[in-house]
Amino acid sequence: MDLKKTGEILARLRKEKNMTQKQAAEILNISDRTISKWERGAGLPDVSLWKGISVLYGVEIEKMLEGDLQEKRAETGNMKRMKFYRCDHCGNISWSMGGGEISCCGRKLSPMQVQSMDELHDVKVEEIDQEYYVTFAHEMKKEHFVSFAALVSWDRVTIVKLYPEQASEVYLPRQRRGELYLCCSEHGLFRKKI
Repeated sequence: MDLKKTGEILARLRKEKNMTQKQAAEILNISDRTISKWERGAGLPDVSLWKGISVLYGVEIEKMLEGDLQEKRAETGNMKRMKFYRCDHCGNISWSMGGGEISCCGRKLSPMQVQSMDELHDVKVEEIDQEYYVTFAHEMKKEHFVSFAALVSWDRVTIVKLYPEQASEVYLPRQRRGELYLCCSEHGLFRKKI
């Protein structure tokens, strides 16, 4: 760990929040000399203070310690890079269009690997009015079920969360083209063009 880099990051984050050293020190209940010492690279905050600093500046502790706050390149409008994440502990679902770090329950999540739909996870799609009526033969038991369905088009994502013992069907707004995703609680993520 580089004290100087970490100090520079702490100073930069404080300035981004338009705060003086004295204002930051008051919020953290320490002296402004202590803030100055950190920002000069002459020392580091005590372990007990890092959580408060993280909340104050809105940045992960790990990134501040690494001295690395590189901004990601903007990936505007590229839905082809859609990634889905599922927390194995609580079942939360997240998604992103590009890079980034997603975490849940204190753990970093990896993007789910996409597979082509197979017999067990295949769908039937019918157009009814302005919607797709999607049905699938997959069981919906507590131990094994489809946890969400998502329709990704060139400019939008529609996600429907599904639950055990629910019917094996979902309605999604009709779009010109897109990809349909189903997430099986045991076998992962499946995709089909529609």
